[in-house]
Amino acid sequence: MFSTTRRLVRTNGATLQVAEAGDRGAPVVVLAHGFPELAFSWRHQIPALAAAGYHVLAPDQRGYGGSSAPSEVSDYDVVELTGDVVGLLDDVGAETAVVVGHDWGSVVATNLPLLHPDRVSACVTLSVPPAPRPQVPPTQAWRAAFGENFFYILYFQEPGPADVELAADPARTMRRLMGGMTSRGTENVFVTMATPGPAGFIERLPEPDGLPDWITPAEFDHYVAEFTRTGFSGALNWYRNFDRNWELTASTPSPTIAVPTLFVGGTADPALAMTPRDRVGEVVSGPYREVMVDGAGHWLQQERPDEVNAALLEFLATV
Repeated sequence: MFSTTRRLVRTNGATLQVAEAGDRGAPVVVLAHGFPELAFSWRHQIPALAAAGYHVLAPDQRGYGGSSAPSEVSDYDVVELTGDVVGLLDDVGAETAVVVGHDWGSVVATNLPLLHPDRVSACVTLSVPPAPRPQVPPTQAWRAAFGENFFYILYFQEPGPADVELAADPARTMRRLMGGMTSRGTENVFVTMATPGPAGFIERLPEPDGLPDWITPAEFDHYVAEFTRTGFSGALNWYRNFDRNWELTASTPSPTIAVPTLFVGGTADPALAMTPRDRVGEVVSGPYREVMVDGAGHWLQQERPDEVNAALLEFLATV
């Protein structure tokens, strides 16, 4: 059995709380969580990867959990976020690592081989596939697409309203997010909520009958306790850098992701409607593989840990 330890790492001007397992000197795998999650979201992957012979680092990313939360929005741009991962590798003396990201962590995972190509041996994204840089600033494209209708990322742009709404009742926020990110038939929650009106994001999500069967009450309470303590502003600041990230990645040291890349998605994930997979070839030039988990929603590595672990271990054995 491999135990998981937690320690603080000072890196890139931030202090990150890192869950760590496996032997130092073994190949490094970095697990980057998404919104609104924690390193705890990888609780099913950390022991499996360590048992398979990997040195696993899973940080609470900046703005989350036990890690520092800088006050400036620009402190959460993709240069800073990828710099945090590079700092973790430096801390353990690793030249390269496999980086695995879920949701926003996938953005970190796919930008790392563009911005720091010499530090990445392979790339894995969960729920959000690799995507090429858009032709125009993202918020400009979304405003043109949604008009007067609600779109949560545009709602998140202004500091204040979303911060207050999500933090007003963290249990409700997490319950509705965790219970509402699975599509049923042709229904898509992001399409359903795209109507005019003053209602916020959580207000537009349905109240589930109870917790999903993939999370226990104690696990759910851990998320609620952490976000009750920290609020959501640090996490929301990631969204406020979409246009800044677009500017910062106009030119990157590597024009494409040249390392082996794996995408794992859920067929019932509503987020996939916003990130089509047919343009992967524009950004990934290395070997690419895709695994779709039938019936899985957005919280993929927690919902279907056995399938995700199997896909990860099979991929890691080839790189």
